[in-house]
Amino acid sequence: MDDVTRTFAERGDLAHLALFLWASGASGLLVWSLRELAASNRRFNDFVAEIARFNQVFSSRPLGARRPGADDEPAARR
Repeated sequence: MDDVTRTFAERGDLAHLALFLWASGASGLLVWSLRELAASNRRFNDFVAEIARFNQVFSSRPLGARRPGADDEPAARR
C-alpha cells in the first residue's frame, strides 16, 4: 500500500487517491447497511410468522371464524 501511495504522491494525484478512498468507504458502508436492512427484514418476518403460528396454535376457534355472539350485537353498533 505504501508503494501505491508513494506513486500517487510523486505524480501529484493525491486528490484522486483521496476521492477513491472516500468513494470506496461510502460504497462499503452502503453495502453493509443494505445487508443489515435485509437481515432486519428477515428477523421481523420470522417474528410475524411466529406470532401468527402462536395465534393459530392457541386460538380456540379456526382462522376466519366469527367470534361467538357476533350476531347478538345491537343493531345500533352495526
